[in-house]
Amino acid sequence: MSQTLTSPMPAARAPLSGAIFMILAGVAFAGVNTLEQVATTRLGMPAPTAAFLQYLVALLAVLPWALRRGLPSLATRRPWLQAARVLLAALGVQAWVAGLAHGVPIGQAVALVMTSPFVVTIGAGLFLGERVSAERWLAVTVGFAGGLVILDPFSGSFTAASLYPLAAAVLWAGVSLIQKRLLAEDRPEAVAAWLLLMLAPVNFVLALPVGIVLPDMHGWLVIIAVGVLTALAQGFLTLAYARADVAYVQPFDHVKLPLNVLAGWLVFGWLPPSGLWLGAALIVGASMFLLWRESRPEGSA
Repeated sequence: MSQTLTSPMPAARAPLSGAIFMILAGVAFAGVNTLEQVATTRLGMPAPTAAFLQYLVALLAVLPWALRRGLPSLATRRPWLQAARVLLAALGVQAWVAGLAHGVPIGQAVALVMTSPFVVTIGAGLFLGERVSAERWLAVTVGFAGGLVILDPFSGSFTAASLYPLAAAVLWAGVSLIQKRLLAEDRPEAVAAWLLLMLAPVNFVLALPVGIVLPDMHGWLVIIAVGVLTALAQGFLTLAYARADVAYVQPFDHVKLPLNVLAGWLVFGWLPPSGLWLGAALIVGASMFLLWRESRPEGSA
């Protein structure tokens, strides 16, 4: 999904290009999600296999570039914490792809994953000792209310598979919390390299109990496209964060929701219910409020 493999770089030299790169990342991720669902629901590829092959192709796509630039140092003071972060990221990928494989509409899945920042806020208070203000708790409550509106657990259309994207959101929130802890001691290049180099092997291990099922020619074409788009999306995210401040480009990340809804309609004929837009509005509104509060200067009212 839209999980960045690199740490944001604090530069604000070209905000317009930063916004454009963030939107391009959203376009690429919409392609990733749509083709991933095509591979699992229409071509019958098992979700664990699809997740493994996606990141294997993505790794192969970026490896020549990484070798030309020189592989960053993998030196770390907390290897077990790095390993835990990679495992959580891989489990998040598996949960995300499993949701798509079970037919969870792309737009609904993306909207539910957008609750991840609120899980990070709770985790920062519980595990990192950060103070969670009343405004943060308000944003968390509204954000999760939006998630419940989208899930609509009391409707006839609710299935257990709808919880897979929510599980991915929780797991990826854990990745963000561990990354914040690691960046206090390790170089950003090492933190990024561990995730990039280890996601494919860990997903391979997670896929073994089900068995690796190699796709046919059509399946390979789809998976190669998914992997290349994944690498491109991560590259666009890196460029977005390198060209502008995080607080500026982050709102453009929400463009991925209508892009994924559009892709789901064009490819699968899925029209979102009104509840999705209401829930998404609550999530986006809460996250924008949280972003506004965090970007204000210290001591301002």
